[in-house]
Amino acid sequence: MDLYIWAMAIVIDRTAAPRHPEKAHRPDTPVLRKPEWIRVKAPVSREYAETKAIVREHGLHTVCEEAGCPNIGECWTHRHATMMIMGDTCTRACAFCNVKTGLPAPLDPGEPMNVARAVAKLGLKHVVITSVDRDDLPDGGAEHFAQVIRAIREVSPGTTVEVLTPDFLRKDGALDVVMDARPDVFNHNLETVPRLYLTVRPGARYFASLQLLARAKEIVPTGFTKSGLMVGLGESREEIMQVMDDLRAANVDFLTIGQYLQPTKKHAALMRFWTPEEFKGLESIARAKGFRMVSASPLTRSSYHADADFAQMQINRAASLPTG
Repeated sequence: MDLYIWAMAIVIDRTAAPRHPEKAHRPDTPVLRKPEWIRVKAPVSREYAETKAIVREHGLHTVCEEAGCPNIGECWTHRHATMMIMGDTCTRACAFCNVKTGLPAPLDPGEPMNVARAVAKLGLKHVVITSVDRDDLPDGGAEHFAQVIRAIREVSPGTTVEVLTPDFLRKDGALDVVMDARPDVFNHNLETVPRLYLTVRPGARYFASLQLLARAKEIVPTGFTKSGLMVGLGESREEIMQVMDDLRAANVDFLTIGQYLQPTKKHAALMRFWTPEEFKGLESIARAKGFRMVSASPLTRSSYHADADFAQMQINRAASLPTG
């Protein structure tokens, strides 16, 4: 059996592997019952079905489906699908993530144009493009990201583009390639506090991710930068506040904070559910620290209401500029 080993995570040939081979021998942890404030309705709308049909028609993957997002019904009803490029198989093995791990297939050269056509058909004013990690590629998939951005600009010039990228760890020059395509928003999620990286996000490095965000702002100072955190993995309120300070030091504009939901009994254990009131408290603290935009709620995800949040972030920046 072929093995692909990278940065403390072992993944197995995708033709023979289960969805999460690296988690198969982990001890089971109970999946806690969701409180009332975290439950959502099953997707049944006509618009949801139409969005799904457009995604299938163009042969695309979405993080909405692959990561089991609880907001898929609401978002797809409004035709807001977050495209996940470069396949459905990730080379990392993060303990929280439901995306399949393994050795990915080669890149599809037709994907950038397929994404662009789907964006146009959905009539999106703002689109979020994310991806699996592709440590197997020399540039981590940076050029593919750039091609997708340029294809969207060609086919749907009125659409603003937000990218949610991997960390491009040890991929020199990759970030420059993405930023040269001028995304309207550059997003990279820190996911959790530094103390938990070894168990929750073992293939990544906290300060490397911070530096990626800082560098993105340096390359395109007029662009927006964004990052997200999950809570419920055992972090403390004080640790979250320190991460906020780190992100502000990196000139990050927009912070999202949402509740971690344990996908299976083999994934990282959910320690507790944060209450809506606690999320409101985190939002108040983040705004006081100077973020231009903050979204913090149990169901907040990186791309949740991204179109409206982008518009509000533009308004907030304009209001902060000197007049006269």
